[in-house]
Amino acid sequence: MPAPGVVFGVESPLVSMGNIFVVVVFSLVGFAAFRYGKRNAEVRPMLLGAALMVYGYFVSDAWLSLLLGAVLTALIVFPR
Repeated sequence: MPAPGVVFGVESPLVSMGNIFVVVVFSLVGFAAFRYGKRNAEVRPMLLGAALMVYGYFVSDAWLSLLLGAVLTALIVFPR
């Protein structure tokens, strides 16, 4: 069993399995929102979907990533 912070045999203090899981889940939600916005020609879901797919590259803390993903998802679901 690899130690915490070891991903694919490479030790990294910035990567955790929790953060990877959160980013993958919210990236899938973002992809669905982006496709929905593109199909219906709506700009807001497209932009929020793109933000959900990209923000994981800039946030390394799992809890902050979860909070940011939840806020962006809520902005998609509750438009006003």
